[in-house]
Amino acid sequence: MIELLFILAFIWLVFAVIQDFRYREIANWLNFSLIIFALAIRAFYSAFSADYRYILFGIIGLAIGFILANAFYYSRMFAGGDAKLLIALGAVIPFADTWRENMLIGLIFIASLLFIGGIYSLLYSSVLAYNSKTKFSSKFKQEFKKNKKYFYLALIVAIFIVLGAFYLNEWVFSIFALIIFIFPWIYVYTKAVEEACMLKLVSVKNLTIGDWLVENITIKGKEITPHWEGLNERQLQLIQKNYKKKVLIKQGIPFSLSFLLAFLVLIYIKYAMNGDWNLLGLF
Repeated sequence: MIELLFILAFIWLVFAVIQDFRYREIANWLNFSLIIFALAIRAFYSAFSADYRYILFGIIGLAIGFILANAFYYSRMFAGGDAKLLIALGAVIPFADTWRENMLIGLIFIASLLFIGGIYSLLYSSVLAYNSKTKFSSKFKQEFKKNKKYFYLALIVAIFIVLGAFYLNEWVFSIFALIIFIFPWIYVYTKAVEEACMLKLVSVKNLTIGDWLVENITIKGKEITPHWEGLNERQLQLIQKNYKKKVLIKQGIPFSLSFLLAFLVLIYIKYAMNGDWNLLGLF
């Protein structure tokens, strides 16, 4: 069963990456079909082996994936398609025979996803900034001037923390000082990349549900304002029927590649490291 789930998830993840890079979205049918096939495989093996754990682990994994996906979505870390992909993978990932191993597998996957996703997002945004370096440089300077007071504040707080660490001889606090110092730089960098490299004018016929508007649109006295959840179906239909101009939207980073790479980490541990899941040293 494990091999079949691996093959199923790998194929679906490859298609999700292709969709994400081509259309900047992951279709619902792709995520929902992964859930259906994964649970069907588990149900078949449970019935065939008279062992309820196969389907039980899948249902519990699906529930945990749903909780985590909503947490990431409403904290604005994931877009809708990414959140649904995480829910679908929740039905796949608990492929071990014990609760302990499945918990470790899930923790390793989430840790890998966040770590790889952070590195990938930084590299991807760096490429965007380099390709539009003139525009990016201008936006970065604007954002820096706009938020200059936060740089000074972060520097002052960081200095006090370092002095406190020196006085207490607890240098581990210097890590917090470094985080506080670099946070304004990360914020300004992210804002500059968004405004210089991730805005695009598109025809209304090419808009999709979930697209992020940059500016307000007024149609027949009704105002559609930008929202972090993106366009809903009603708003999309209203724009496509009544709006003739091009629309400025903000494109996100195609994050699905991070899911594929994190899943490959699980495959590597399973087959190259003989399933040594206790890499985090928790047990």
